[in-house]
Amino acid sequence: MKFQGSDQYVATADLMLAVHAAATLQRPLLIKGEPGTGKTMLAEEVAAALDMPLLQWHIKSTTKAQQGLYEYDAVSRLRDSQLAGIEGSERVRNIENYIVKGVLWQAFEADRPVVLLIDEIDKADIEFPNDLLREIDRMEFYVYETRQLVKAKHRPLVFITSNNEKELPDAFLRRCFFHYIKFPDAETMAKIVGVHFPTLKADLLAAALKNFYAVRNLPGLKKKPSTSELIDWLKLLLAEDVPAEALQAHDEKVSIPPLVGALLKNEQDLTLFEKLVFMQRNNR
Repeated sequence: MKFQGSDQYVATADLMLAVHAAATLQRPLLIKGEPGTGKTMLAEEVAAALDMPLLQWHIKSTTKAQQGLYEYDAVSRLRDSQLAGIEGSERVRNIENYIVKGVLWQAFEADRPVVLLIDEIDKADIEFPNDLLREIDRMEFYVYETRQLVKAKHRPLVFITSNNEKELPDAFLRRCFFHYIKFPDAETMAKIVGVHFPTLKADLLAAALKNFYAVRNLPGLKKKPSTSELIDWLKLLLAEDVPAEALQAHDEKVSIPPLVGALLKNEQDLTLFEKLVFMQRNNR
């Protein structure tokens, strides 16, 4: 089975090839790209298109690799041992009652192959990827509390996303197939917009894209607007019934578009943009 994109996700040819390559090599697909370029959504759409269950592990700065395998709830066991009567002592003696299975364990014991998403791996500690090397490579891990070796029944299709906040270790990178999602060009972006707004008028789409890329290409922006911001902006334009003419500058110079707060998310970028508009209007 090959991923060919979906009605909800516009996938470029090189992205579809990357998904197929990772599945063929049986290696995790490491996806990088700007925030808002559809990295997380890719795993969701692949799972839906290939009719595979999806398991998601969203990484935080405090996440430890062990949590993806399992956690031993020693506190609950101690509390139960203090409160347990004769009937409850059997539960306390069975340590398996206090083992909480993590996402990787759930993926390993699934009766059929699953899509496993490890989202924003670069948010965690620098040692986090290294701590998962053996498990991802060999598809097995050891539970010391129960002296049990857990092996994957089926190798999951693993997607790992990163926003490049931290460099990932070389040993980890060697075990992945890598793909960088480039920011969509205007033609691809028009197709993406068409998925969300199939009845959007052509003149409004053209004017909106022209304004969007003009804002995005402004040098010195702290945070360039992404695809998700464009979708939000278009949703607002439609809700407020803003005509295409309101987005078109008569003198072909850059102008401040309506509801620009959906595109620019901090005062530094907004001030920079306003300054550019002021300079152009005064031919400076």
